[in-house]
Amino acid sequence: MAFSFLDFTTLEARQAALEAELRLNRRTAPEIYERVLPVVASASGLALDEPGEPVEWLLEMRRFPEAGRLDHVAERGELDAALVEALARTIAAFHERLEPLVEAGGAAAMREVADGNAEDLRRSVPAVFASEPVEALVARTAAELDRQAGLLDARRAAGLVRHCHGDLHLANIVLLDGHPVLFDCIEFNDAFARVDLLYDLAFLVMDLVDRGYRPAAQGLLQAWNERCEDDAGMALLPLFLSIRAAVRAKVEGFAGHGAPACGYLDLASRALEPVPPRLIAIGGRSGTGKSTVARLLAPGMGAMPGAFVLRSDVIRKRLFGAEPEATLPAEAYAEAVSTEVFERLAARAEVLLEAGRTVIADGVFGQGWQRQRIAAAAAARGAPFAGFWLEAAQAILEDRVAGRTGDASDADVEVVRAQAAMDTSRIDWRRIDAAGGAAGVAATIRQALGQPLPAGDR
Repeated sequence: MAFSFLDFTTLEARQAALEAELRLNRRTAPEIYERVLPVVASASGLALDEPGEPVEWLLEMRRFPEAGRLDHVAERGELDAALVEALARTIAAFHERLEPLVEAGGAAAMREVADGNAEDLRRSVPAVFASEPVEALVARTAAELDRQAGLLDARRAAGLVRHCHGDLHLANIVLLDGHPVLFDCIEFNDAFARVDLLYDLAFLVMDLVDRGYRPAAQGLLQAWNERCEDDAGMALLPLFLSIRAAVRAKVEGFAGHGAPACGYLDLASRALEPVPPRLIAIGGRSGTGKSTVARLLAPGMGAMPGAFVLRSDVIRKRLFGAEPEATLPAEAYAEAVSTEVFERLAARAEVLLEAGRTVIADGVFGQGWQRQRIAAAAAARGAPFAGFWLEAAQAILEDRVAGRTGDASDADVEVVRAQAAMDTSRIDWRRIDAAGGAAGVAATIRQALGQPLPAGDR
């Protein structure tokens, strides 16, 4: 077997490929990939792992339940928020362990991929694709590459190009003992896997969007970025999503699968469509449902796959090196710390807005300077700003907070009672009654912003 990107015509090449497959996949799936075995010729025929001259090589793997593959999990409606969070944590931890590669990636490598896409897409014209959308995508991709070349090279210099998975999509992830395990990475061509970390993740984000799981795509990107804090790099996401979709378009085109190929081509084009960013702030006392509303809004806001939620509670936990569900000591809520939290929230919002991403800021915003600072973040980047203040009766707030489990907020009933003394008379954000639940509040905010929920998402 020989192609432009691989050559398995010799026994030595096949052995080397299998050994690379074993080594690279054991980084993430040691429970699946076991060993490389020689196939030898004996008097009684072919035998495995016995003395003699190898005539072939095989990779021994442990079988896993097919139903545990994440594409099947998603089809059953079981790709919930907790699993998406665990998946993001797994990928972020894998990316963090990898060594930087300053000799790979960058603008030149990405341009090579885009040029290959252009050539291959044109080969399927007119049998699969019409010429006009292909040429439009090629031109827009080239323009975006020119615009982002400096950032691509800067990220390589900063160590964000590494030997990644390279083929990260739902069918290459499996649930084992309830935990997501990445398997079947690219081993046959290092150039396909020595890529920017965000480009590695973008394949999975694109796959989720293509399958109609935009909330999961937004949640995955959100959770990954909460750990990696790659805010400025999100300027590259449209390009990365588009190139990933174009790769799938050409592969489906080669196979003669017209409808999927054209669907991917359309997705590649839509990923590059400019969507002006905006900043939305959601404030209110603890228990008003701010975070739930933000999660409901995020997938339908801004560029694909949705807005970034900057939650003051999560930022506070990160400042102390804690997971969102951990409980912080009382000193973590000192006034100086809270000042740092809201300052950091606004600073990150500015970076994300500059990267073209819509931001939803989630916090109490009970002090005037906090509301002024977040509005100023939007003004600094020339982005529209909208502030919403959620309200509900004291008994409702206390009941909601008392029933919380596994939440990033450390607020309890006593905090809610203390917040009752808060003077809200000068708050000029739009006030919304949150007593009826998060779905209604989210619908009201969408209507106020003229932002419908994307159709067809699950």
